[in-house]
Amino acid sequence: MRPLPIAENGAAVAAAPVPPGATPAKPPRRVRADARAGVAAFRMPPVRPPTFPSRLIDIRSHGAAGDGVTDCTAAIAAAIAATAAAGGGRVVIPSGAWLTGPIHLRSNIDLHVADGATVRFVADPSRYLPVVFVRWGGQECYTHSPLIYARDSRNVAITGRGTLLGQGRPWWAWAKAEARASARLYRMVLDGASVEQRRFGTETEPLRPPFILAIGCTNVGLEDFAIDEPGPFWSIHAAYCRNVNIRRLRINTPDGPNTDGIVIDSSRNVVIDDCDVRAGGDCVALKSGMNEDGWRVGRATENVVVRNVRARGGESGVAIGSEMSGGVRNVLVDGGHVDGTDVGVRFKAARGRGGVVEDVFVRDLTLGHIGGDAIQLTTEYSTFVSPDGRPPEFRNIQFTNLTCDRADGAAARLVGLHDLPLRQVALENVTIAADEGLQCTAAEGLWLKNVDITPQSGPALSIRDSQRVTIEGFARDGASAWSSRVLLDLRGRRTRDVRLLGEPNQRVRPSIVLGIDVPKGALVHE
Repeated sequence: MRPLPIAENGAAVAAAPVPPGATPAKPPRRVRADARAGVAAFRMPPVRPPTFPSRLIDIRSHGAAGDGVTDCTAAIAAAIAATAAAGGGRVVIPSGAWLTGPIHLRSNIDLHVADGATVRFVADPSRYLPVVFVRWGGQECYTHSPLIYARDSRNVAITGRGTLLGQGRPWWAWAKAEARASARLYRMVLDGASVEQRRFGTETEPLRPPFILAIGCTNVGLEDFAIDEPGPFWSIHAAYCRNVNIRRLRINTPDGPNTDGIVIDSSRNVVIDDCDVRAGGDCVALKSGMNEDGWRVGRATENVVVRNVRARGGESGVAIGSEMSGGVRNVLVDGGHVDGTDVGVRFKAARGRGGVVEDVFVRDLTLGHIGGDAIQLTTEYSTFVSPDGRPPEFRNIQFTNLTCDRADGAAARLVGLHDLPLRQVALENVTIAADEGLQCTAAEGLWLKNVDITPQSGPALSIRDSQRVTIEGFARDGASAWSSRVLLDLRGRRTRDVRLLGEPNQRVRPSIVLGIDVPKGALVHE
């Protein structure tokens, strides 16, 4: 496939999948540069890092001491206040060992953690009160302050090659109490309680805050620093933000519950580039609110580029959902490597979420050893689900030039809803070795081209209750690879318009199985 142009500043043009439509036997219209490259799908404006006045203020000038023992909370706050009052600039945490409580940023502040600096956050949760406004699990409320927090600010950044240590372990014991608190938060949402009334932040009803939260901010820069010990909850959370640059971070948080790496939430114009992430949850996650509160806010995550991210361990390399009720659109995952995660690339939602995920493009991604499915696109993710609620919708999703050395689950697990199937999903130039082949249920408009799947057992492609499916390039060099193995297993009375584009020679025909419930004429060779 022709490389899709993406400027260094983050401007992007992605290619849309064009699976078969009303006349599936005909190849879709494509650009001339590549017969299967697609047409332009989305553009995004340049995403430039924030800029600051040249002013430098060292936290030592306000009484901080880098001995690892002195509490520097007040000194750092004073340095930030002085810099903001002077018109902004860089607040410098120099080389040394620094102990602090919560850090609250302001507009026009670059918190620079210099090379050789280690910032360790106080492990006493009571130090992170009073409560502040957050979006927690896709719902607005008030809870403990994040370790680093910025709200409704312009031009804010954390830079430098220093290291942040979250000391999150004392917070993790709250898991059972937090489950009760999150359930009460959801009841408050259903009961129409105002956001101001949704106040938590006690030991009996705690909601762990993220390590770093920027909420309602414009022009955010996070560059070069390392998080080498997890905080209470997600490591980096950008909610309701515009123009976010996240570059060259090193996040190492495999321990602890819900210690996801980078979470982008109802934000737009975001570039995540050249980051190393080892997380206790999803390494990179895109979200947009949960159920009723997500619909009320109604802000999508859109125009996101995830480029050259190296994800190791955790639940997934890149995930969308499960809180996606405000919608997610215009996403390009460009290059990178995922290894040792439970799932490689994961789209997750369930009935009750509502929302639309659309125009998502994953290209040039390599997967090593994945503990479960290499690709997962499911509408059966089972948390906070309303069985009779709004169905989520996934459409216009493309995987191109993806390889996986080994997946212990399915090569791809694609699960739609019968009343709202997955629409326009394309896999092109995809090579995966897995325990199981591709498993697809309830899709409409599925395009598979040059898909080379090697399962340990079972068919390479299992398709159930799906329509307008085109499989092209399966008969590689006479399809000798399929002479003794099932290529395609079709099931379901809703299955129809399945087309094989290739030479239907006798070595291929025996490798196709049709269930007795498949309507006559559902499969056509062309």
